[in-house]
Amino acid sequence: MIVDTHLHVIDRSKLDYPWLEDVPPLNRDWSYEDYARDARRAGITATFHMEVDVAPERIEDETDYVGSLKAQPDSLIVGAFASCRPEDAAFADYLERQRNNSLIKGFRRVLHVMPDILSEDALFRENLQRIGGTGLTFDLCVLPRQLDKAIALVDLAPDVTFVLDHCGVPDIAGEAAEPWRTKITEIASRPNVIAKISGIVAYADADTWTAETLRPWAEHVIGAFGWDRVVWGSDWPVCTQGGGLLAWVAATHAILNGVSNEERTKLLSGNATRLWGL
Repeated sequence: MIVDTHLHVIDRSKLDYPWLEDVPPLNRDWSYEDYARDARRAGITATFHMEVDVAPERIEDETDYVGSLKAQPDSLIVGAFASCRPEDAAFADYLERQRNNSLIKGFRRVLHVMPDILSEDALFRENLQRIGGTGLTFDLCVLPRQLDKAIALVDLAPDVTFVLDHCGVPDIAGEAAEPWRTKITEIASRPNVIAKISGIVAYADADTWTAETLRPWAEHVIGAFGWDRVVWGSDWPVCTQGGGLLAWVAATHAILNGVSNEERTKLLSGNATRLWGL
């Protein structure tokens, strides 16, 4: 049993994705049906949809669209992490609306493609603190050089549970272990942070990586956070840039070879089930 905490569905007939034009390999539709076919083959039994940075005025339309996918018979989708704009004055009202939507389990504001100053904005930080006590989480997608910025946010909002996406986006292809390795250890010392072992095939050399290539990066994150604070994610369709969903699932099982059944279950399903109340 695998719970996938990081699925992106892209449907250009329904929503607007301004960033896609700058990423030609992903600039097409990526349907839930295509994902679900391989997900079921891989043993994925439940999936959370992660926001896809739609145009700001379409954020709640994306939520409605994901809700329609969840409502389909036998849908794998069990919840969603919605896009948000904590830098906006309207965030407080937006947060209240989402708290009343059982589909929404948390939020993300993409930071790795934004100016670093965004996370230092006073209103951004004030609104991030508002999430504390709601039971909703906040995903952090940052580059290794931005991990200090992420740590600052985590320290400012100790009542918020943060989820660090994609092992902190390491440059595996470039073998750039530092400062990534040191900063992962530092952010892991904060008890309100969970790490997502997700999609790192996209950061390795697409032609040459193997499970052994990925192992030291994944093992460092798991070792820093511990088995009770890690979850698994596909990052589909971004993972197709490094071999695809089935290759990533196979690599995950290889990396976990030798761990206990209890540890394996915590990463693949148990922690996500507990954290988001499945």
